[in-house]
Amino acid sequence: MIRWIKQLAITFGASFLWLVCLIYFTQGFRSFVWTAVSYHLKDKLELSPSASQFVTSISFFPWSIKPVYGIISDCIPVNGRKRVPYLVIATLLSLFSWAILGLHESTRNSHHQFMIFLLLQNLGSAMADVVIDAMIAEATRREKAKFAGDLQSISWMTMSLGGICGSLFGGYALSNIQMSNIFLLFSFLPAIQLLSCGFVSENPISTHLPEFLSFNGSNIYNESGPDEERTSTESPKRGTLVRKRSHKISKKTTLDSSKDQMPGKDGSLPLKWYWSLKMAGYTLFEAFRQPTILRPMGWFFIAQVSIPKLSTVMFYYHTQVLNLEPSFLGTARVIGWIGLMLGTFFYNRFLKKIKLRKILTLAHVILSVMTLVDIALVSRVNVPFGISDEAMVLFGSALSDAVHQFKFMPFLILSGQLCPPGIEGTLFALFMSINNFGSTISSFLGATLASVLNISSGSFDNLSFGIGIQVICTYIPIVFLFLIPKEANGITT
Repeated sequence: MIRWIKQLAITFGASFLWLVCLIYFTQGFRSFVWTAVSYHLKDKLELSPSASQFVTSISFFPWSIKPVYGIISDCIPVNGRKRVPYLVIATLLSLFSWAILGLHESTRNSHHQFMIFLLLQNLGSAMADVVIDAMIAEATRREKAKFAGDLQSISWMTMSLGGICGSLFGGYALSNIQMSNIFLLFSFLPAIQLLSCGFVSENPISTHLPEFLSFNGSNIYNESGPDEERTSTESPKRGTLVRKRSHKISKKTTLDSSKDQMPGKDGSLPLKWYWSLKMAGYTLFEAFRQPTILRPMGWFFIAQVSIPKLSTVMFYYHTQVLNLEPSFLGTARVIGWIGLMLGTFFYNRFLKKIKLRKILTLAHVILSVMTLVDIALVSRVNVPFGISDEAMVLFGSALSDAVHQFKFMPFLILSGQLCPPGIEGTLFALFMSINNFGSTISSFLGATLASVLNISSGSFDNLSFGIGIQVICTYIPIVFLFLIPKEANGITT
């Protein structure tokens, strides 16, 4: 393990590897502070479950527009650099947001101000996530491509470690540390991240248009040359499919030079930035609208929005009715993280050769059964059988998160297979944004459902009915599985 990490440090540089691990660890450790946010919305601001879920959904909206950050950082360099300056900006947004929430009580006691600073913090986190992904993609090009999987593996490992530590310490902190100090403690991670940015070097670039945007139909989506070399490391079938799909897209993404004329080398810098942004948006739009890309992504979006999310309502039920301690809920989240890792291992070991339609059908059937566990918990069916509430919550958390990973792994794999060469990073960010946006809409629907059913603090009479609606909605995405390629599995599409 140590030898493997040393090899990665030699290959990519110790400062860069440290920054990658730190950012991913921080993303996972966010569970530490967001546990406190949930309790603050419930106890201090005294918001209803639906209002609390509404605030949380709004604050997470920046994760739904991730391609915007990628396009801006690609097209508008700061002092000739595309990554580190934007990473500094993103880190400052997170640092100041948590520091202000920790130092100023008035910002914490107003749910409007509290939501605004949570929004800014998520803007910084989402931007940092996009920028570091772009830096990883650039670092693993050409001769370092064989280490791409290793870099991704250590990223996921550190994020999982951060999630486990954040969940464990988050519950403990709520019982022993003041809310303001929790926010201040978490701000130390962005502070360390800001200092770490100063040790990462980035070569300045020219002020001309980015290479991947200066295309004429034979640059980005070419059937030979650099893209041919890129696909040679993959399976023959995979490479052929990508080249065929890329060639098809190239015919539609070529701009008519008679209508639009790119600025020359002597063009003004704002004009070049404008053209870069315009071309990037056009390329992204034309690539995404292809049926081979649009249809599968449409299914994953439907799979999110068709199921109203009641996670915040269940959090209120756990704490107000079942009286579960923060430390226990932190442990439940740890079990959930372990479930995610086991789900990833189980999928890669046993399921990746199975057709995606079968996997996704199985996942939704199991999810519907797991949702029945929540109905049993709310209906107190477990009590006559001597099954504790804690056991029900732990079992449901671990298994539910593992099953959700069965859905997320095909999403990641299919997204990677569908991205044409040249705009993989930005298009993949778009795919993730669609998934995040669907989750946000699902939260809004859940908040609306809770409001319609008059579910509020101290009034959970209709919660079983709301969860029952969830169970029924879980089967809706199965109807639309025709959008997923029939022969697609976890290896090829």
